[in-house]
Amino acid sequence: MAHAAGFVAKAEVVDRTTRKAAVACARGAGVVLPTFAELAGTLPLPRAINERLADVDPDQKDPSNLWRVHWFNARDRRHRTDVPDHIVLSPALTGVSAPIVVLIGSRFPMIGAHKVLPAYAGLVSLLVTGQFDPRRHRAVWPSTGNYCRGGVAISRILGCDGVAVLPEGMSSERYDWLEKWVADPAHIVRTVGTESNVKEIYDKCHELAQNSDNVILNQFSAFSNYMVHHSCTGAACDRVFAALEGKRDGARLAAFVSATGSAGTIAAGDYLKSAHGTRIAAVEALECPTMLENGYGEHNIQGIGDKHIPLIHNVMNTDFIIGVSDRVTDRLNVLFNSDTGRACIARQTGLSREELTEFEEIGLSGFANIVAAITLARHMNYGADDVIMTVATDSARMYGTEAAAARQKFFADGFNDADAEHVYASCLSDNTSNQLLETGQAGRRRIFNLGYYTWVEQQGVSIEDFDARSEQSFWQDIAQSVPAWDRLITEFNADVGLN
Repeated sequence: MAHAAGFVAKAEVVDRTTRKAAVACARGAGVVLPTFAELAGTLPLPRAINERLADVDPDQKDPSNLWRVHWFNARDRRHRTDVPDHIVLSPALTGVSAPIVVLIGSRFPMIGAHKVLPAYAGLVSLLVTGQFDPRRHRAVWPSTGNYCRGGVAISRILGCDGVAVLPEGMSSERYDWLEKWVADPAHIVRTVGTESNVKEIYDKCHELAQNSDNVILNQFSAFSNYMVHHSCTGAACDRVFAALEGKRDGARLAAFVSATGSAGTIAAGDYLKSAHGTRIAAVEALECPTMLENGYGEHNIQGIGDKHIPLIHNVMNTDFIIGVSDRVTDRLNVLFNSDTGRACIARQTGLSREELTEFEEIGLSGFANIVAAITLARHMNYGADDVIMTVATDSARMYGTEAAAARQKFFADGFNDADAEHVYASCLSDNTSNQLLETGQAGRRRIFNLGYYTWVEQQGVSIEDFDARSEQSFWQDIAQSVPAWDRLITEFNADVGLN
């Protein structure tokens, strides 16, 4: 790719001595790396790998779990399925005719969230090009929660130290997990604030980067994040759409909806737009309306850090911006994860206990995506032939303490039937939010320009590299680089010699 060195990583070996050290470490740790094509499901997993996986706990620090870093894990998370696990939301639940399909990210190994996928892509791209020596380098993972957990998991498996950098106000469950996985308690670095305090994370990373042994893997600017979601999450959505039961002959994949966060997942929308003409909707919190209003604020939709435009967000290909309030997602977390709430939903929709149990796999950002999909369906008057695809990054198990806090905040006197009925109607079936912007070219340019202040003024990206991202050919080059990266992975495995 014809871009400045260091801006978009090239699929070529940079330092053969460092690569040789990484090969030796991989051999000692018993690591064989899956290619991106294997993770995307376009190539089958080797038979020996499949046989080995049968006896491996998906939550253990085992090198075999690298081969589960994909969307094709079955519900038991041990076996592989041909179609990624998903939920098709009932019109009785959503109040719209359009089928809303939610891919389930909690099936991913080790962290129960799909953020382990970009973490794998980020570190492996450095290993195979000879830019990371596991003997001395520490991988630093800036995040608002799931990405740093994924990074720590991948680091430990690949035999190096992983440092999690995240706001101190994130859910207790995130910290509980990290404390069990880091090699040293000092490898959990708490920064000021909550979900919206991304700049404070960057500031800490600048401090850590003064030590040359610390390698910063910033999900907000790592184009490997874009590449792997385009390749793997895009292909997973396409596979689900092709296999949808009850899909009418004239069905189309009308829209892909995703909270931006690091803007990795939304890259799947670019894949789907190329394949199906799918329109792309980016979601953010109303309490911090960065794209909608160039605004600021604090919110609790954990997993979608904001107050800036990620460098890897292909803004010029985004069709809608949709705002969702954390008051909605917090209350939906209570509704779907309480006996009173589930009883209400069952009365209103006829969903069975088993069907309601599936919503345990949807966390706060997943609920934000669902509400945004409903908003989009109403705005566009989508019908039964118009499929909307979205994702649930993680599960309700990551937000038990948040649900308890929301109950105290909104329902201090107890969450009763009347409360449940109100939440169900106002947040789902009768939700009439109009916080939606059809971007158009002028709107896209406005949002694109907003990124200048973070990336050029604060983070030192050249104006030439920053502007290059306005052309779709820039993003197409990244998407088309997958085969070159897979060749490097294959060569790395051959040198490790454990196939």
